[in-house]
Amino acid sequence: MADLFHDISILYLAILFIAGIIAFLISTISGGGGALILVPFLNFLIGTTKTAPVVNLGTFIGRPARLILFWKHINWKVFWYYVPAAMLGAWVAGWFFTRMQASWLQILVGIFLVSTVFQYRFGKKDRSFPVKLWYFIPLGFIVSILGTIIGALGPILNPFYLNLGLDKEELIATKTVNSFFLGISQIGSYAFFGLLYRELWIYGISLGLGAVVGNIIGKRFLAKMKSSTFRKLLIALMVLSGILLIIKQLY
Repeated sequence: MADLFHDISILYLAILFIAGIIAFLISTISGGGGALILVPFLNFLIGTTKTAPVVNLGTFIGRPARLILFWKHINWKVFWYYVPAAMLGAWVAGWFFTRMQASWLQILVGIFLVSTVFQYRFGKKDRSFPVKLWYFIPLGFIVSILGTIIGALGPILNPFYLNLGLDKEELIATKTVNSFFLGISQIGSYAFFGLLYRELWIYGISLGLGAVVGNIIGKRFLAKMKSSTFRKLLIALMVLSGILLIIKQLY
């Protein structure tokens, strides 16, 4: 056991556990984005090259708890359109991970997320543009590639879920099951291409255990929340995530 944690900072593990609780408490009550908030923090804590594998491993570990909590709310039609293309995209991204600069991509994603506050008129509109089920096929492929490279990209799908008519528990449940199967491919591709090693496994597990706790606490808050409040929080988190992505690349 001592050899397992050799050269691993116990303080870092504690910080990652607490960060997981906070990020996924926020993520549950506002429809996602907790992992994206973690990206600049983990860039500072453990370094940019380690962030994407650790974030995706941590969120993957936290998803089964959220799946159990929200299972009955899953929209399976969206799942079958999204997941096959997303799993393929994750393997493509794993191959490109060390060969591709994602700076300009992060800025474009950030601008899109910030624009949602105007698309939904500060939360007053239920929908901002029409969405059909088949949209989730190209979305699955493209978003999984970007998410595997950047480390977290959940909020970019929120406008599409909202505009399809998903709300609160249904949105979170469907998003979680989609992300879970995408995560299988992401973690598999990281491991296959040598991007996950002992240190990152331990960091990711610590973050994931915190995510489990955050999901459980967040579920209790969500049950008492109005749909209008949920939508406003969702938009606020998308805007915050977009600003963080842009700032990360400009500074």
